[in-house]
Amino acid sequence: MTDSKTETYLRDWTRRETIAERILPIAGSLYRNRGVVATVAGVSLVHKNPIELIKAHRYMRKVNGQELDMDQSLAAIEAMAGMDLGPVRVDVGQLVASFREQSAIADIGGFTRQELAPYVTGKSSLRAEPQDVVLYGFGRIGRLLARILIDKIGSGEKFRLRAIVVRKGAADDLEKRASLLRRDSVHGPFEGTITVDEAENALVANGNLIKVIYADAPEKVDYTAYGYRDVIVLDNTGVWRDRAGMSRHLEGKGVSKVILTAPGKGDIPNIVFGVNHKAAPDDERLLSAASCTTNAIVPVLKAMNDKFGIVHGHVETIHSYTNDQNLTDNFHKKERRGRSAPLNMVITETGAASAVAKALPELKGRITGNAIRVPTPNVSLAILILTLDKETTVDEVNEFFRATAVDSSLSNQIDYTQSPDIVSTDIVGNRHACVVDAKATIVQGNKATIYAWYDNEYGYSCQVVRLLQQVAGVLPPSYPVRAD
Repeated sequence: MTDSKTETYLRDWTRRETIAERILPIAGSLYRNRGVVATVAGVSLVHKNPIELIKAHRYMRKVNGQELDMDQSLAAIEAMAGMDLGPVRVDVGQLVASFREQSAIADIGGFTRQELAPYVTGKSSLRAEPQDVVLYGFGRIGRLLARILIDKIGSGEKFRLRAIVVRKGAADDLEKRASLLRRDSVHGPFEGTITVDEAENALVANGNLIKVIYADAPEKVDYTAYGYRDVIVLDNTGVWRDRAGMSRHLEGKGVSKVILTAPGKGDIPNIVFGVNHKAAPDDERLLSAASCTTNAIVPVLKAMNDKFGIVHGHVETIHSYTNDQNLTDNFHKKERRGRSAPLNMVITETGAASAVAKALPELKGRITGNAIRVPTPNVSLAILILTLDKETTVDEVNEFFRATAVDSSLSNQIDYTQSPDIVSTDIVGNRHACVVDAKATIVQGNKATIYAWYDNEYGYSCQVVRLLQQVAGVLPPSYPVRAD
């Protein structure tokens, strides 16, 4: 009996690998040739391996109650390959789930063709020419943005990372920049190849030539001299955060818009993608992607306020140490941050609670916040202690977040886990703004405490890129259509 079961499991695994190996090249071709992004459980099928695809299908049992049938996924992907689709992001998991719930059409291929008929546009790109993008600064967020942008460039028809702007640090500056992009102590090695082109003063990452421009001020860069135009600058230095400072980028020739990867001050629109990304005027040239913590808590607060109503709340963030703290005790202009980051928990202020009002004006004055920096290099935890308009239960709150993560306008921002053993390192590389930890949820009457993990580096960078895609006009429509 045991040997029989062993063979059964092995045959099933081999069958899954075979199906995955058939799905992946089709998904890659759809992406490169048509701008179609196929996803399962929020995971893009582009640049993935068979094991990752099998795990994504398996994961669907946690969010939909049933593991995704790989045979049906293959049939759906094959049907998509036979259609003249334009750029679209297709949730294959939801497509298959919808097929299971209906009986009007007998086969998944026919159902796929019916459901995706509105996206048969014949277009291969959302833009006539690629959008030029430049990274101003190349630190923790800058290098992660580079990784994500390079991964998304595909055939180059959406946008192109043209350059990074930095101050020259050493004679072998190019090699050092390349090395830091190749290897990361938290996020692992770069997926691909990186070489240095000394003649062009550039890095070549997966075939993309990325100029390295040396400058000590935004207004000193003439992008037109390099052939770039209508550049969107992603400023990840955090040095210039008000309108006067950010406008210095606009003095550089060839710049059209600037996105700041830090909270903007004054009248700079602070955007949390998925919540208020449509609020900024189209002619606004200066935008902020807010902070990692703001991006983590605002989607949860919006969801809870829309469903249950929030009277008031407090947000405590347990945040990994950051580069502005000291490795050893030394002078720092801010209180407590001068003490050794790897050795201490450090109570500090956070602007995330006050920033909530910019993204969710209806909660202005209702949320307070504080932060504790802890000796971990990445992944943070937000604890939201809320008083609601009405009483509820743990099961109701958790089921609400499960459904929100599976199929809602916030499904790219809010992830959900029921794992009893999840810890911070499990969240490294998660592309969502936050992950609600269902096992930690506490509810008593109208008092609810929600625990939300977030990769304060990578998850935040994904939010920045989503905002960039909207600003660049390359954010594809999605199936299924989700109401705002």
